[in-house]
Amino acid sequence: MTTKTDPKADAELKDEAVEVTDDVADEAAEAEAAEEAAEEAEPAQLAKENEEAARPSGVGAGAAAVVSVALGVVAMSGSWLGTIASARESLIGQLNTSQSASVAKQVSEVYGDSWHAAALVGGVFSLIALLIGAFALVRPAFGAPGRPQASWVKSTAWAGVTLGVLGLLLAVAKYSDLLLGLPKTS
Repeated sequence: MTTKTDPKADAELKDEAVEVTDDVADEAAEAEAAEEAAEEAEPAQLAKENEEAARPSGVGAGAAAVVSVALGVVAMSGSWLGTIASARESLIGQLNTSQSASVAKQVSEVYGDSWHAAALVGGVFSLIALLIGAFALVRPAFGAPGRPQASWVKSTAWAGVTLGVLGLLLAVAKYSDLLLGLPKTS
């Protein structure tokens, strides 16, 4: 049995087969080109993401600014450490001063030294607050020059610097007896 085929139908089938093959080949070429483009774009995207991740976020400067303000407040209001240093100096003054010492010597040893110890501790806290606040202000110049510093970080850092300066001035005034000096004794 032989079957006769229509040459026209065979030609149409061949044309359709060629078109389907061409379409499949085109789709495969498009998929391959898209895959190559994705592979080329992937390292560029990863490099961009890595660059953004490596860039400082400013969290450290913000934290430093807040710590600066906290230390400035502690320096201005007094701290547990200052109270302990003051009480220690008062006790040392009581132990080192005899009952026969003059009133001026007793006041100086018992109260003056403890006042100065509290001033010294407040001055140290103020200096640390000043330095940390200044660091928070200057940090963007060293870390990420292209990224601007948040305004709240600048404001908070300036507050820390200001409290540090005021605390230092008060500590110097207390230590030198300009502020609430010892009473005069005769």
